[in-house]
Amino acid sequence: MQDMKKLPLEVRLSAFLDGEMSREEKEELERLIASDPDARRIFDELRHGSDVGRKAFDEVLKEPVPLALVRSIKSAQPPKTRDPSPRLARPSFKLAPSGKQSLAAALLLFVLGGGIGYLFGLQPAQAPAAASPTPAQVATRNWLDDIAAYHRIYSRQPRHLVEMQASELDEISKWLSSTVGVKFNFPDLAADGLVFQGARMFIAGGKPVGQLIYKNLDGEVVAICFTKADGVPDDDDFDEIIKDDVSIVSWHRNGTTYAVVGPSSDAMLDQIANRVSSEI
Repeated sequence: MQDMKKLPLEVRLSAFLDGEMSREEKEELERLIASDPDARRIFDELRHGSDVGRKAFDEVLKEPVPLALVRSIKSAQPPKTRDPSPRLARPSFKLAPSGKQSLAAALLLFVLGGGIGYLFGLQPAQAPAAASPTPAQVATRNWLDDIAAYHRIYSRQPRHLVEMQASELDEISKWLSSTVGVKFNFPDLAADGLVFQGARMFIAGGKPVGQLIYKNLDGEVVAICFTKADGVPDDDDFDEIIKDDVSIVSWHRNGTTYAVVGPSSDAMLDQIANRVSSEI
């Protein structure tokens, strides 16, 4: 086995962080770190770089899956099968590197890995954190989380789906306009196969939210939500996200945040949101 003592200190400390050494070598490095200020500094830099990389990767995993990506996966066609055709046989060979070649390749990969970790570790220990989200961004995120949770529960309650029935249009309009503070119309979504069922009011992100509820022929629920959003700039571009089994398409206009929410299996939700945007 390659003698770890002959390797650069940075490589040895990187291997120590990864747990890739014997107990004797580990104990030796622990003593070195405790007694040598330079070794302790390099070790702290490597450990900091490792923490930064891990936290960055964890943040990537938290990002919601874009709705467009899910639709692309669902609409992808399987590859066409071809009739097997005879192919020319190729001479087979067995790759069998010598012991020295294997050792050289392993050492090269080990040094590269240690160098990358060392470069991360050279970043200042007090590296500035990513910019904190604005209060408006936090409020929008909380609002969408609450909408998804609310929809997941009430869309499965057919006998208690709405608070006011579809026949009470005038009363719904007065109730939600005065409570939520948003004037609205009732979009006609019959062309999208949706039938208006009625309305609800609930709290999301600490604010009252009006909700117009529709059903398609399969009994799936699609709802239109709206709430006041003072201080949020207008943006007619749709933001599409998926939260587990719920899809949400949202946008901002005239001090109001709108969202169309439905099952993640509905690939037409963005088209419905486009119609709602022009009619509500």
